[in-house]
Amino acid sequence: MDAWTEILQDTGMDPRLDRDVSNCSIARTLEIVGEKWTILILREVWYGSSRFGDFERVLGCPRNLLAARLRMLVEEGILATETYKEPGSRSRPKYVITAKGMDLVPAVMGLLQWGDRYRADPEGPAVLARHRECGARVDVEIRCEQGHPVQAKDIESVPGPAFRMRTPK
Repeated sequence: MDAWTEILQDTGMDPRLDRDVSNCSIARTLEIVGEKWTILILREVWYGSSRFGDFERVLGCPRNLLAARLRMLVEEGILATETYKEPGSRSRPKYVITAKGMDLVPAVMGLLQWGDRYRADPEGPAVLARHRECGARVDVEIRCEQGHPVQAKDIESVPGPAFRMRTPK
């Protein structure tokens, strides 16, 4: 008997349909990075941009929205600020990726990989992701903690330690 069936038998409720979805890591993550401008800011950081003016120029994002997204990314610890000063100018912040931000690379690279496959220009992708050392294409791959490559069809979802059923009305 699998874990889902066991919960069904114990509670009489279907755990896949009657679970408490307010306790979802995906939903909480999307509250931070689930908006277009936020992902595009991260893309530009990985492409080498670090200054507010650079983001504004390349993205065309409204200034107030850009400032709010950058502030949120810093508050969440995904980006950090460092001060820089050009000769004859006042000090300004530049944005740098943190370790927490680097952990988002596979997710954003997964979006890029999907987009390159299904949404690219007829001529091909606008930007290619290559391994700096050997020049080979970079692909996102799912692996289990034992290091085995895993296909989506082979992923099993089971109740985790914080799994909760929705409270009946």
